[in-house]
Amino acid sequence: MIELEFHGPGNGVAVITLNNPKAMNALDSAAVGDLSDAYTRAADEGVRALLLRGEGRGFCAGRNIVGIDPATDDATAYLDGEVTPLLKQMAAFPAPTFAAVQGACLGVGLGLALATDIVYVADDAKIGSPFANLGATLDSGGHWLFVERLGPHRAMDLIVTGDLMSGAEAVSAGLFSRSVPAGDLDSFTRAAAERAATGATKAFLASRELVRAIRDERIGLWESVHAENIAQGELCSSADYAEGFAAFREKRRPTFHGR
Repeated sequence: MIELEFHGPGNGVAVITLNNPKAMNALDSAAVGDLSDAYTRAADEGVRALLLRGEGRGFCAGRNIVGIDPATDDATAYLDGEVTPLLKQMAAFPAPTFAAVQGACLGVGLGLALATDIVYVADDAKIGSPFANLGATLDSGGHWLFVERLGPHRAMDLIVTGDLMSGAEAVSAGLFSRSVPAGDLDSFTRAAAERAATGATKAFLASRELVRAIRDERIGLWESVHAENIAQGELCSSADYAEGFAAFREKRRPTFHGR
């Protein structure tokens, strides 16, 4: 079950909850579709931040394989036709996105985190690739994430052994943003999303595009500097840019409206 609520200043934060704790929030095809619909509805509401969370002991344990017959399963159709479009949709959401990751974050769940801008994890979260026991391989961008952040040797170590990293270890290794005590994770992430919802949304999205270009297109220093210069010039015409300068001159806190 996928739940969508609106909270924060002016209902400007969408909170999407994976709520199937008995299955550790594992996703079947129907749940993937429902999650995509929730992101679409949140975007249509014009929210200025989004929080993805999982109910219960785990964030998302990956694909829900209950009832799947390996003899007839088409994993490529599920991953390439359903999951990948969802991850691309999440990565392009028109506001900053946050994820609160506790417990298991595996497979498709790891992909959900990878497609999110800012990921806070519980110190004792479990992150890795236990799929060797299924005769399957890591998916949903997991190979890219592990090789990019950990290097090929550590990536293969995690894949072959099936060992899981704690949330604290994953953050120390550069996989995600911050780790916090499990009991503080939800409130900590909600507070961060609410702060972002009062910020200069266009400026945040400009930075996301710059980060994406550095990551995916491997643009160099001076190309990145040029892109920053162009982005800054484009922001000059935004209402939030004008408000930020006015607040600076008047020695007050700015009031941004995401425009």
